Amino acid sequence: MNICMVGYGMMGVWHSDALQDEGCTLHTVVGRREEATEVFAKRYGYRRWTVDLDEALADPEIDVVIVATPSETHAEYGIRSVEAGKHTLLEIPIAMTLEESERVAAAAEKSGVTFGLCHPMRLRSERGPMRDRIAAGEEAIRHIQGRFFIHRLSNVGATGYQRSWTDNILWHHFTHFLDLGLWLLDFQGELAYSFLGPVHEKTGIPMECILAVETQANQTLLVSGSYHARERVYDSLVITDRDSYRVDILNNRLYTGDGSVGILPEKDNLALVTKDFIAAVRDGREPAVTGRSVLPAMRILDAAQRRWDTQFGARSLPGRQL
Repeated sequence: MNICMVGYGMMGVWHSDALQDEGCTLHTVVGRREEATEVFAKRYGYRRWTVDLDEALADPEIDVVIVATPSETHAEYGIRSVEAGKHTLLEIPIAMTLEESERVAAAAEKSGVTFGLCHPMRLRSERGPMRDRIAAGEEAIRHIQGRFFIHRLSNVGATGYQRSWTDNILWHHFTHFLDLGLWLLDFQGELAYSFLGPVHEKTGIPMECILAVETQANQTLLVSGSYHARERVYDSLVITDRDSYRVDILNNRLYTGDGSVGILPEKDNLALVTKDFIAAVRDGREPAVTGRSVLPAMRILDAAQRRWDTQFGARSLPGRQL
C-alpha cells in the first residue's frame, strides 16, 4: 500500500512514525516549501517529494492520502483527494464551516473510497469500555468537561515549530472535546450557551471560548479554553453515576476514584487512528471515525460561530477564510 503524506508538520511526523511498522510504502510527501519537503522526504524515507498536490493525486501508484496540513485547507484537499479516487485520512477538523464539512462528507460517500477523520480522543482505550457500559445501561453520564489552555500570542506549535498559519480555538481545539462528548452521549445534545471572545489586536483571532451543551436527559457538556493562559492545561473529565474519569493528556495519566494510572501518550494514541485507517482500507470496512459521524459536532460549532457573527459581524479571520 503506497502512502502519500500531505504536510510535514507535527501531524505529518506523527503519522509517518505510526506507518513505520504497518507494511506500507512511504511513497510521496507533498509540502509547501521545496527545501523543507525534500528534507522531510529523506528523513522518513519517502521515495519522492513534490510541492504540487495535483501531481501526487494523479499518480496511479498512490493508494492512500493522509492530509496533515493547516486546518483551513482540509476541506479542499479532502475533496480533491477522494475525487481522485484515493483512500483518504483527514486530520481534525474536517472543515472550518458546517457547509464545507457537509460537502466533504458527501464527496467522500459519493466517491466510494475509504474516508476517515483523525479524532484520536474516540480511540483512547479508556473510552471504549466506558461507552459500552453506557450503551448497555450499566453506567450513566452526568457531566463531561474538556479544557484547553495554552499561551499562544505567536503561532508556535507543540514541537516549537513556527507555523505559517493561524490556529482557531473554536474550530480546531474545541472540535476534539465536542466530538468526544457527543460521541459518548450518543450524539445527543444542543448548544445551550456559547462565548467566543473578540478579535485580539495582535493575533487577529478570538482567544477565549466557552461552549455548553445540554441533552434532554439533563446531561451537560462543557468545553472551555484560552490562548492567554500561562499554565498549560489539556484534559477531559467524564462524571457518571458510577465514577469520574479525568484524562490528563499532557501528563499521560487517567484519574478515577481509585487513584491514577498511566495511559498512552498523545502521539501513541494518534497512531491508533493511523493504524485503524490502514486496517480499514485493507479489510474493506469503515474506519473508526467516518465523515458523517463528525457532523453533529460541526453543527454545534456552527451555531456558536453564528452567534459570534451576529455580535461582531461575519468576517474572514486568519485561519478561517469565508
